Amino acid sequence: MNLELRQLRYFVAVAEELHFGKAALRLHMTQPPLSQTIQGLEELLGAPLFARSRRAVELTPAGQALLPEARRILAASSALPALVKRAAGGAAGRLSLAFVSSADYSVLPPFLRRYRAAFPQVSIALQEATSDVQIDDLLHGRIDTGLLIAPLPDKARLELDYLKVLTEALIVALPAGVVSGAAGQAVALAALPPLPLIIFPRPIAPALHDAILACFRAAGITPEIGQEAIQMQTIVSLVSAGMGMALVPQSVSNLMRPGVEYRALRDPTPQVETGLAWRRDAVSPVLQGFLDLLRKNTDADPPDA
Repeated sequence: MNLELRQLRYFVAVAEELHFGKAALRLHMTQPPLSQTIQGLEELLGAPLFARSRRAVELTPAGQALLPEARRILAASSALPALVKRAAGGAAGRLSLAFVSSADYSVLPPFLRRYRAAFPQVSIALQEATSDVQIDDLLHGRIDTGLLIAPLPDKARLELDYLKVLTEALIVALPAGVVSGAAGQAVALAALPPLPLIIFPRPIAPALHDAILACFRAAGITPEIGQEAIQMQTIVSLVSAGMGMALVPQSVSNLMRPGVEYRALRDPTPQVETGLAWRRDAVSPVLQGFLDLLRKNTDADPPDA
């Protein structure tokens, strides 16, 4: 069926005027080609759209059914240029964003608020994923961008670009009541009771995993790994259950759980860096708009913790 917008536009004009002559004047054309176009539309659709007499023109039931749909199609078609222009400028479309669980307690909420305010017509598909999963998804084009724990693996650096977003210290999450002193007072690893360590599997973020264990070795401690968990909220829940302690990024302290106490460490600890990664060859205007907003907004690059 080769239905044309022109045919629908002519049909709507006649349906609204209920007079072929007046409709022709409205369309700046003569009546014969208008009548021919309507007849062609009726043949194409297989039903008469108008009941014609010498005195009046009326819509048939088929014409009455077509009229609201024709108006909807014409309105949608008139909106297409603006839609295409917005999409070309990154103001409309879809952005797939993955994030590590720790970002949910730090940079992700303000990022989303700013982006939603600036680009309300972009659909955001959020996916919580570990850094290793994000890197694989980025390399295979399954997501547009990801908030992950640095550093990127050497192989990934050949194909991905990266922007530092947040740097923060590690703190210790402990079952409540296992250490003395005022709430919030810093503690030394060597002064802690010998609790099992709850940590994420090494393949998720090898550099951070090794740095955490190095903190214990520097304090003269060989930790017993009691449990492994992928998500930070699961790690904190295990601490809440008294299963052990964990070293977590400082922002995770925003995750409040009964039975968990967060303390700063007196020991030298590595800085945990969270950043945004994306494919170097990405050409999505939506992604570019997201990156431009992130770079321009001074609040989007928080000071080092």
